[in-house]
This record gives sequence, C-alpha cells and structure tokens, in this order.
Amino acid sequence: MTTPKVLGDVSSEWALGDYHQFAKMALWELGPQLVDACRIGPGMRVLDVGAGTGNVAIPAALAGADVVASDITIENFAVGKAEAAANGVELEWVEADAQHLPFPDSSFDVATSSVGAIFAPRHQDVAAELVRVVKPGGTIGMICWTRRAWICEILATLAHYDPPPSDALPVRLWGNHDWASHVFGDRVSDLRTTTSSFRRSAPSPAEFVAFFEATFGPIPAAFAAVGDQPERAAALHQDLLDLADCLNIGNSGGPAEYLFEYVTLTAMVAV
Repeated sequence: MTTPKVLGDVSSEWALGDYHQFAKMALWELGPQLVDACRIGPGMRVLDVGAGTGNVAIPAALAGADVVASDITIENFAVGKAEAAANGVELEWVEADAQHLPFPDSSFDVATSSVGAIFAPRHQDVAAELVRVVKPGGTIGMICWTRRAWICEILATLAHYDPPPSDALPVRLWGNHDWASHVFGDRVSDLRTTTSSFRRSAPSPAEFVAFFEATFGPIPAAFAAVGDQPERAAALHQDLLDLADCLNIGNSGGPAEYLFEYVTLTAMVAV
C-alpha cells in the first residue's frame, strides 16, 4: 500500500521534470490575464504565491509593480530569475508555504496565484493567509483549474498510485464559485469568477503523454512512488495513455487536442 505524501513531498515533486517547459506550454499566457484582472499597475506592491518560474510575477513587474515571487519549491527560482532578467525586470524571490506566508499583515496591495496556491492541501489556510497579507480594500486574484481541466483529470489518475497528503482537499474545488465563497467567507467582498479555457495539441495522444511525463512534476513523482514495482509503473503509464485517448477532443485523423479549463477569481479584502 502506498503511503500518502506529506507537505515536504509535495514541495519536492514540483522540482522534478522540467517545470519551466511545462509552464511555458500551459501557464505562460495566463499571467498577463491575471495581472489585467487584478488591475496591477505602477507603484503597487504585489505578492505572487506559488510563483513557479514567474508567469504572473514577471508581467506584474513589467506593469510597474514591486513584486515578491514566493514558492515552496525553491529549486525553480534560478530559472525564474533568469527569465525575469531576460524580460528586464528584477523580482524578490522568497521561499514560502501558501498556508504559512512569512509576511506581516496588510503588506501588499495585491496577492495573486496562478494555479499555484490551489495545490496546497488546506484550502481554508490558504484563503486566510491571502486575506491576512493584503491590505483592506486590496485585491486577491487567482487562476484555478476546474474539474473538467486536463490537469485535474491527470491528478485523479495519479492519486491511485501516489496518494496526496492525508489532509489534502481536491485541487478542482477551487474552480467552483461556491467553494471559493465558502473558504473566503465574509473576509472578502465582490468575489467574482469567470470560466475560460484553452486547448493544447500534440501529434498524438502518446506524444502528449510523453511531454507531461517529462515535464509535469507530479507524474515523475508518481513513477518514483512505484519505482520498485515495475508492474505498477507500467499500469500508471498505460492509465495515462488511456486517459489521453479518452479525453482527446481533436478531430478524427488530426492532432490530439486537450481542454485546459480554468476559473479566474478576483475578490476585494473586506474593509
């Protein structure tokens, strides 16, 4: 029987694979969208939680904000710093757990997280920390995968082989407006969610799976969890191939295509 992960394992799994290559493919265009949704501009102090390699933090800095990029997986900071430098901006990079942010109360005008903080196990703690570090009247902005997203389908498959932390709530819950309203409660006002989607393609389902096996950290982590069980590893690979065949929405005879559905959430911290 596989032992559920603890928080440290969740941190280390995002250092596996090639996170930046995954982020460039699936996340990079979401950053400017979240910056626009939060109306980030010159003179603002912004915290990006679960910053990865900077897909939100970099465009926020390009918009003129003073940005702190925080993440629990510091192994990705070097690539993020290089990406920021290539874009002509400099960020402050800080190791931080979204459930225990190391910043004083009311430190920021805006806190953002693009499919980062949603992976922290305890959603109530994440919501409480985002509210705590933002000034009253300031903005919280998040991008969250929905239950229909390819990513959430992968996570459901991986859970059979590499169970999440025992106290972890499903990532997909963040994509539900009622759930977001529940976890933030009356600490925020004007909570808005907008559902959007994009598609990504590959020449075949097998090649799409190969890309994710090489870049998306939770998949290498799952293979590592069953590394001493070759039959389980083969079954995991086959389950991913079957999932890719099942969820392929491309035209018959054409490239394989997959849905990435997400919610953009914005809210104002209560005054």
